[in-house]
Amino acid sequence: MSFDEIIDRKNNFSAKYDELEQKFGRNDLIPLWIADMDFKTAAPIIEAIKERADQGIFGYTSRPDSYYQSVCDWFEKYHDWRPEPQLMLHSLGVVVSLSLLIQNFTCPGDKIIIQTPVYYPFFDVIRKNGRILVENPLLKVNGHYEMDYADFEKQARNGAKYFLLCSPHNPVGRVWTKEELSRIGEICLKYGVRIIADEIHADIVFPGHKHVSIASISEALQHNTITCIAPSKTFNLAGLQASLVIFPNMEERNKFDNILGVLDIKRNSCFNLVAVEAAYRHGREWLEDVLKYIEGNFKYINEFCKKNIPEIKPNYPEGTYLVLLDCQGLGLDKKALHDFMVNKAKLALDDGFWFSNVLAQHMRLNAACPRQILVKALQQLADAIHVLRTQNDKKI
Repeated sequence: MSFDEIIDRKNNFSAKYDELEQKFGRNDLIPLWIADMDFKTAAPIIEAIKERADQGIFGYTSRPDSYYQSVCDWFEKYHDWRPEPQLMLHSLGVVVSLSLLIQNFTCPGDKIIIQTPVYYPFFDVIRKNGRILVENPLLKVNGHYEMDYADFEKQARNGAKYFLLCSPHNPVGRVWTKEELSRIGEICLKYGVRIIADEIHADIVFPGHKHVSIASISEALQHNTITCIAPSKTFNLAGLQASLVIFPNMEERNKFDNILGVLDIKRNSCFNLVAVEAAYRHGREWLEDVLKYIEGNFKYINEFCKKNIPEIKPNYPEGTYLVLLDCQGLGLDKKALHDFMVNKAKLALDDGFWFSNVLAQHMRLNAACPRQILVKALQQLADAIHVLRTQNDKKI
């Protein structure tokens, strides 16, 4: 498969493309915002869906044991952890799972810790469910984000009930080490803080780094953690609405199963059923190839910015395909920066302040696209910055 192939996604009900006018006020932008890929998924997944479609009957599904087994096999082989299949449940998506877990496993007014800047739906699933959001800001040390353990322990000691962990971390691109996770996990155990781990980016990890599921570190942490995973980021399957939740015990698993039953959302669709199993059984070669391609995009972004637009300082993610652009060198506040990117550079990026106000002069760029799109986008950015430089020079 060639990842250089440009696929026209306009007018095919792609949120990334068809919602530009709604989200950014114009539709002539290069969309590098919402986190899905502009690549075709792995051929075995496409074939599994086609084979299912060819049957021509799309009735209610029954989930075979092999569905959960495929996930367990994958995690054992690539993440050195074999969850128990009987402790797993299918869900429509990780954010859906997070919200349902908070609604049903916490109480109104409970304090929930998040590590900001962080994936912005974390704010909504806490606040809109009537819980108290507690920020444990990450520390930026020599351009590298680290956990603030002292502040975390303070928040845990002050009565936090749950910790919503983003691992690997979106948007800062950290793949937390076993040592980091062990230390934060021990604090949780010390103060009775339960962990809900969003590990949707578990497989988007680059050389020199390894994803570790916090529940795999010790028996105590396994008993203290609910883990949310999905093949959606890994294999570009977000539109199929399939994720999984891994529970520490049957009691909590059955409680969540009852919640899904009340909402009548327990069953897979006929397409995500076969797609998920095909992905975990036959998608590894495609994944390895796409990770190499995306890492090439990271290198291109960093080299281009260093050479042509030093005002922009991109990070180099350890995990996720999302690049954080430090735009402080442009001297623009968050409103002016948004306007500049949309109306001057004509790029649709995620505003940094969506993740935290500390990123008000940052943007998040989705690098999971054909290199040609990235080349065009960065040239548009460079051209716009050149004009901005000229305007600033005239003011001096």
